[in-house]
Amino acid sequence: MDAFYASVEQRDEPALRGKPVAVGGSPQGRGVVAAASYEARKFGIRSAMPAAHALRLCPDIIFIRPRFDVYKNVSLEIREIFHEYTHLVEPLSLDEAYLDVTENKPGNPSATLIAREIKQKIKTKTGLTASAGVSFNKFLAKIASDLRKPDGLALIPPDKALDFIARLPIGKFHGIGKATEAKMHRLGIQNGGDLRSWSKWDLNKNFGKVGAFYYNIARAIDDRPVRTERIPKSIGKEKTFENDVDSVEWLSGFITLLSKKVADRLRKEGAQARTVTLKLRYDNFESITRSFTPGHPLSEAEEIAELAIRLLEETDAGERKVRLTGVTVSGFLRDDGSSEEGQQMTLPLV
Repeated sequence: MDAFYASVEQRDEPALRGKPVAVGGSPQGRGVVAAASYEARKFGIRSAMPAAHALRLCPDIIFIRPRFDVYKNVSLEIREIFHEYTHLVEPLSLDEAYLDVTENKPGNPSATLIAREIKQKIKTKTGLTASAGVSFNKFLAKIASDLRKPDGLALIPPDKALDFIARLPIGKFHGIGKATEAKMHRLGIQNGGDLRSWSKWDLNKNFGKVGAFYYNIARAIDDRPVRTERIPKSIGKEKTFENDVDSVEWLSGFITLLSKKVADRLRKEGAQARTVTLKLRYDNFESITRSFTPGHPLSEAEEIAELAIRLLEETDAGERKVRLTGVTVSGFLRDDGSSEEGQQMTLPLV
C-alpha cells in the first residue's frame, strides 16, 4: 500500500488531502513518525524519524494520532481481495504481502493482469492506491513493487532479471541496509554487477553467513516460498514515554510489563525464542540495543523479563535519561520443534 496509514487518514479527513501529514509523533516533538504522506516525504520526512526532526524539516507538518484499529480493518478488507485470487498469501505487515499466483483461483495465466485487477479492486473497495511488483521470486517482486510508487505496477521477467540486477544500485537491494551499503561501497561494490563478481567465499569472509544470500540475489536466485503461516523474525513491544525516565527501578517494572506482552504474543504464535534484546533510546535520541542468547528456548514472561532487566544493567540507564524502552525476542522455534520448508514454483508472468 502507498503511504498506508497516512493515506487512510487523508481518505477519511478530506481537509488533510494535499497536506504534509505524519501519523505518530506529536506537535511537541515527542515520539516518532510511524508513516508520512507523500507531501511530507517531499521534505525528507520518513517513518521511524523522531517527531522533533520532522518538525525541523517541515514546521507545517500535521501530526495525527494513529488509529490502528482502523488500519487493521482496512488491511483485512484488502486481504479478502487477495484471497479471491490465491490462498498462498503471506502478510508481512498491515500494508504489505507476498502472493503466489502460480496456480490461482480465476485461472488467469498472467500474473501481471492479476496484479492490475487486484490494484483496481483495492481502489474501488477502499479508495486507496497500491503498488505491485511482479516477478518469479520474492526478492525481485519486492524490488519491483518499489519501482513506480505511488500507484505503480512493475514487472521483472526472467529474461531481464540479471541485466536489471547488474544495473541496480546496491542501496536499492532489499535486505541491504545503510551500514552494509557503506561497507560495500568501501569494498568497491556499487551495484549488482559488482556484487556478482565476488565469490561466495569472499562474501562470507566479509559479511558472514549472510554472504550466501548476497551471492544468490546477485544472480536472481531466491528460493523462499510464500508461506501462509509464518513465524515473524522477531516479536517486540516498545514505548516512547511522555517524560524522560531516570529511575532504573521504574524501568525494570516497565520492562516486566513489556515482557508479559511479548510472552503472550509468543504463546499465540505457538513459538519459543532463542534471543532476548533490550532497546533503549536516551534523551538525546541515541538508540542502543543489548542482546543475550541463553542457550535454551524462551517462552515464559518471567524469564524474558529477568534477562531483559539483566541487560538493562549493561546500559547507562539511571545515569542518563531514557525516552524509549523496548523488549524483543527472536530466533524462533515452534513449540513442536518443527521448521517450515518449501520450494518456489515457476509461474507465467505476462
